Amino acid sequence: MSLINTQIKPFKAQAYQNGKFIEVTDQSLKGKWSVVVFYPADFTFICPTELEDLADKYEEFKKLGVEVYSVSTDTHFSHKAWADTSPAIKKVNYVMIGDPTGTMTRNFDVMIEEEGLALRGTFVINPEGQIKVCEIHDLGIGRDASELLRKVKAAQYVASHPGEVCPAKWKEGEKTLKPSLDLVGKI
Repeated sequence: MSLINTQIKPFKAQAYQNGKFIEVTDQSLKGKWSVVVFYPADFTFICPTELEDLADKYEEFKKLGVEVYSVSTDTHFSHKAWADTSPAIKKVNYVMIGDPTGTMTRNFDVMIEEEGLALRGTFVINPEGQIKVCEIHDLGIGRDASELLRKVKAAQYVASHPGEVCPAKWKEGEKTLKPSLDLVGKI
């Protein structure tokens, strides 16, 4: 069953952000748009490139009213140690959630049970706590924060413009579609 349009499940986790440990719950994600990015593990190879890419775009996400959360099955202590030692992770100002119990990772259906690690899962969640975008990658395929930003803008546009949809490669300000009988067979 797809997670699209489902409500996020309850969770409570410890996280690291800007030199502090904080608690994050499912309620923390409600009331604003959220992006939750799962990755396999701290101190690895593709993961720091993805988190740095998100860090470089974080201000753009914030301008859209979006909070970013990265999640791995490491602890919040490990996140701090990684931020203290990695030039890429030092750039991260968004929340880094530790999920050593795998609760969140299982809730979002990205747990690799035999390894205790998360797949590369990306989720865009609306202010009501519903999943609007779900994308899961194999471990060897890195993600692009610019493309994620485009998807967030499309999700926000569709949410604020009932009856309109965003076509392939849609970018903010471009023409959208209004599905109707008149369009059938003409696109």
